[in-house]
Amino acid sequence: MDEIEHIIKHYRNLTKLSITVIYALCVAIAVNIFWTPGHIYGSGIMGLAQLLSSVSHRWLGQTFSIPLIYAILNIPLLIISWRKIGHNFTFFTILAVAFSTLLMKSLPPVKVQFDPIICAIFGGVFNGFGTGLALKNEMSTGGLDIIGIILRKRTGKSVGSINIAFNTLVIIGAGFLFGWVFALYTLLGIFVNGRVIDALYTRNQKLQVIIVTSHPNKVIQQIQDEMRRGITIVNDVEGAYGRRPKTMLFTVISQYELQDLRNAIHQSDPYAFVSITKAEMIMGRFYQEHIY
Repeated sequence: MDEIEHIIKHYRNLTKLSITVIYALCVAIAVNIFWTPGHIYGSGIMGLAQLLSSVSHRWLGQTFSIPLIYAILNIPLLIISWRKIGHNFTFFTILAVAFSTLLMKSLPPVKVQFDPIICAIFGGVFNGFGTGLALKNEMSTGGLDIIGIILRKRTGKSVGSINIAFNTLVIIGAGFLFGWVFALYTLLGIFVNGRVIDALYTRNQKLQVIIVTSHPNKVIQQIQDEMRRGITIVNDVEGAYGRRPKTMLFTVISQYELQDLRNAIHQSDPYAFVSITKAEMIMGRFYQEHIY
């Protein structure tokens, strides 16, 4: 048993190592080929690094490279992560930051000048794909991820307001440095980046599930075997067509668990009626697995 667990852990570590390389390559492509030539800024720490690099070039007479600033901004956050979050989590975060810094430094800037809208969209797609893939595989990309996890542990609240503040600063900086048209392009790039991340990283998206079944015990047992979810039971429900007694089950899952739910329903009662809708807000106890 210990040998199997060791093999599984080794496989997961190799997978995470591969994902860090893919993430780093995506970030380098987004920054060097699309965002920097198009005067478009990314979101979070990356956008702040781009902003500071532009400020140093314009007003200090000396250009500090984006990879250097990006690495420096992440160093104190990685130290905090090592002390407050966990060593294994921080180790792969360090690799993600290090690989992305090296690839941004080594990947030559593109000579072709794309339209700024193309730069904003494709930069957002590449960066969002890399970030979403990393988050989906239970990894962090550094920067605001670390701040968000620490705040969530201490306060139970999300880091949404910090993300908004950072990105607002980046957008305003783009407006002052390159004009407000480029601020709009930056906003477009940040929006695309966020949408791609949401498409890949679905763990935080909640779904409300209503199941009408004639075999409630089988369905409940199968769902609880597949997932760690509570279920509310409504008895004495009657189907209008056949006037047959039914049971209605109510639960909330994450988008990440949708396939597990489908498998559970198919195995326990493939004829059950299931309604799934997005849950805008959840109040009360809801189990959320952490990525560290």
